Amino acid sequence: MSEFTTLITADLVDLDLAADTKEAAARSLAERMVEAGRVTDLDGFLADVAAREAQMPTGLDGGIGIPHCRSAHVTAPTLAFGRSAQGIDFGAADGPADLVFLIAAPAGADDDHLSILSTLARHLMDPEFTGALRAAQDAAGAAALIRGDAPQAEEGAQAAAEAEAGPEAEAEAEATAEPGPGPGPEPAPAFRVVAVTSCPTGIAHTYMAAESLQRAAAAQGVELVVETQGSAGYDKLPRAAIAAADAVILAHDVEVRDKERFAGKPVVDVGVKAAINRPQELIDEARGKAERGEVADKAAAPSSPMDRAADEPTDHFGTKLRKWLMTGVSYMVPFVAAGGLLIAIAFALGGYEVKSAPSVMQHFIWTETGSWAALLFQIGGVAFGFLVPVLAGYIAYGMADRPGLVPGFVGGAIALTINAGFLGGLVAGLIAGAVVMGIQRFRIPAVLRGIMPVVVIPLISSAIVGFLMFVVIGKPIASAQKGMTDWLNGLTGTNAIILGIILGLMMCFDLGGPVNKVAYAFATGGIAVADPTPGSLKIMAAVMAAGMVPPIGMALATTVRGRLFTKAERENGKAAWVLGASFITEGAIPFAAADPLRVIPSAMAGGAVTGALSMAFECTLRAPHGGIFVVPLIGNPLLYLIAIVAGAAVTCALVVVLKSARKAPQPEPSAAEAADPEPKVAVAA
Repeated sequence: MSEFTTLITADLVDLDLAADTKEAAARSLAERMVEAGRVTDLDGFLADVAAREAQMPTGLDGGIGIPHCRSAHVTAPTLAFGRSAQGIDFGAADGPADLVFLIAAPAGADDDHLSILSTLARHLMDPEFTGALRAAQDAAGAAALIRGDAPQAEEGAQAAAEAEAGPEAEAEAEATAEPGPGPGPEPAPAFRVVAVTSCPTGIAHTYMAAESLQRAAAAQGVELVVETQGSAGYDKLPRAAIAAADAVILAHDVEVRDKERFAGKPVVDVGVKAAINRPQELIDEARGKAERGEVADKAAAPSSPMDRAADEPTDHFGTKLRKWLMTGVSYMVPFVAAGGLLIAIAFALGGYEVKSAPSVMQHFIWTETGSWAALLFQIGGVAFGFLVPVLAGYIAYGMADRPGLVPGFVGGAIALTINAGFLGGLVAGLIAGAVVMGIQRFRIPAVLRGIMPVVVIPLISSAIVGFLMFVVIGKPIASAQKGMTDWLNGLTGTNAIILGIILGLMMCFDLGGPVNKVAYAFATGGIAVADPTPGSLKIMAAVMAAGMVPPIGMALATTVRGRLFTKAERENGKAAWVLGASFITEGAIPFAAADPLRVIPSAMAGGAVTGALSMAFECTLRAPHGGIFVVPLIGNPLLYLIAIVAGAAVTCALVVVLKSARKAPQPEPSAAEAADPEPKVAVAA
């Protein structure tokens, strides 16, 4: 591991890490990286670390914490190490970590360095390596151990003893050795397993899971071949190894590439940490599935994150349901943006009467603005027509993978046909996914497995979903959709303001996260029709206005009270002006990551004010995105801007007050200090 020379040095080691939280530990080690010139923006880098930590805790059994990320603020691949006496909670099942490794990789890190980092990840699974780090007496020695250039005393002593004994001792050992047994029966063939490991960053957990599986397999006499799909690229498993394998283990938190290679094999599909923490259980589970002949039909298509969630005890039904819905929403949003903005531009060019224009296939004049407006409106209308089918299709995809797409799209299209709208799309997607998952539970003869995902599952699931949507539940859902639409249209006065407050709080709670996306999807679902109602247009206006507040409010705060923010935050504040004006709520994330308890409540307060004012002013919006750049398409645009400014001012004022209160009061000067005000300069010996 001599390649680590450029990645870790003694000044990147802290053997007395004084931190009681994982955030404090990451900051302490990151500060060493900044001092070493390896990180350019401390807070920006820590925000990237926090974002990675939010995806999945980085604590490992055995007292190890391994926070890591790829970041544009890293100049070179870097490793910092800290040893904590009291332990720090990184979310591991067996308790706090006393060994903390902070791994920083540039956004465009080269494969060689990423391979070196993966080597460290494998070494962390070696108890002798971690034990030596716990016993290290100085920073230089710990860095040398990590680099692999520390003296190996035990190896040297063993070699010296062998040299001293010489060939006579070897001959004596051979003479006194017990004779071996005679020829016996041929040993049973070893159990063969192929595995794939991958994690979101592809730096640490990917390789640690591989190492853990390989050690467990060797202990059990199992032949194991692992494919690590990491950031440094990956070498595909040989076809011969897959063909000869008795079972497959997939340990991953991101999509496994080319999963169809494992069709017809028993598959154990779990998260990557399961392979690190309980590899023997996974191998035993794979052996049991192979002995029982359990072949997962879903192995014929790429897996979804929901398949893995079912194996993880921490993912309850509510968590999985949210992920399924968010999968559909994430695929729907680009259609909303494209279709909505095209329609908004069409209204700006040709007025609202463009809705009545004839088809451009029959009437289009190149020199008339009205014809171009009609063209944009009709293209946007076609894009909007995909919203509900895409929503339903990808909800089903999140639940059941590729086989869920066909019944999901069919169910979504039926929801449009029967006027069940956005609500019908949600229900159709969930039904389609559940139907496919139910079909996949049946044990299918081997001769039919090849056509299951292509013919049988789409045919049966589409027929079932179509029947349920047309005959059983379609009409009640359509009635519920109509009732909700009528209720929105009837909102006035206090009721409308309360809805605006709720939507504003949701938009600013997680700054682009799931709650934010739910509010946004609710609003866009209302305008994703040919003739949206006034109530839907008001909701869309309130949602976009509230979403603009957090970054604008933080940008304003860094301007009026810059001393309360770090230099990096002040730089982020300059960019936040533009991000907020463009309706990119995520522009406030760097501030929230550094100080969530003060920033998020402040943002929510401002968003609630803006949402309430937008509804009270009866502002409307036909575009689903665009920020201030679509102000000409907003009803009551001046009042709309006033609502945004008011919310941003509330956010700014509140965050300034909270951050000012955080500052510790300065102690009163002593009499001697008052008499001699000249500052004293301490000189280190």
